[in-house]
Amino acid sequence: MLLPIVPQNCVSTIDSTEIVWKCASDSCHLVLLRSQRATNGGLLIAEATAVSPTAHGYTDSPGIWTEEQVEAWKPIVDGVHAKGGIFFCQLWHAGRASNTDMQPKGQAPISCTDKGLDLDYRLPYSPQRKLATDEIPAIVVDFRIAAKAAVKAGFDGIEIHAAHGYLIDQFMKDEVNDRTDEYGGSLENRCRFALEIVQAVSKEIGSGRVGIRISPFTDYLECGDSNPEELGLYMAQA
Repeated sequence: MLLPIVPQNCVSTIDSTEIVWKCASDSCHLVLLRSQRATNGGLLIAEATAVSPTAHGYTDSPGIWTEEQVEAWKPIVDGVHAKGGIFFCQLWHAGRASNTDMQPKGQAPISCTDKGLDLDYRLPYSPQRKLATDEIPAIVVDFRIAAKAAVKAGFDGIEIHAAHGYLIDQFMKDEVNDRTDEYGGSLENRCRFALEIVQAVSKEIGSGRVGIRISPFTDYLECGDSNPEELGLYMAQA
């Protein structure tokens, strides 16, 4: 993650799955949990926070797109700030790494492809639906709205989760992305979705509050690339 905010201590990623996506039901315990891990000048990241109802991949994963969720996050963020910590919200969409039970009205998960996963991790993965080209801008908007909500909740910035086999990574990796439109084929096209999100979020909350996580050399969730070095350098230099 590259950004001008320089923490004084190590980065710590917090598993936020205890904050249910509807809202936090026991905020006192969550405030305590986060504040215990905060140190003066230390950077904490609230992990895998869904940007929309279709973004969930696991039971009880948190969200950051409604006013109710914003209000639920505020005391948790305040608890970290009271200890002098810097707190970022990691914005996430699971893509095909999901299940119909996690999706609105039991619909199929979405992805850049209709190639399914052959493994089960925390739950059996359901066959996904390949996004139409004209549906993709709406997902970019979801990330922008979530970033705005995160800042409203008091987060110091956001980290775009573009790694580990989730939706953005699915677009970037050529072993998954089999599209023939402007979001597939060439390296530039495969990275277009990720960079559109970076641009939209940066315009909404300021580039100084935005980081991105990538994992070009991993094949987590069957999401690998034939030239990970080229992919990583392209994203770093974009």
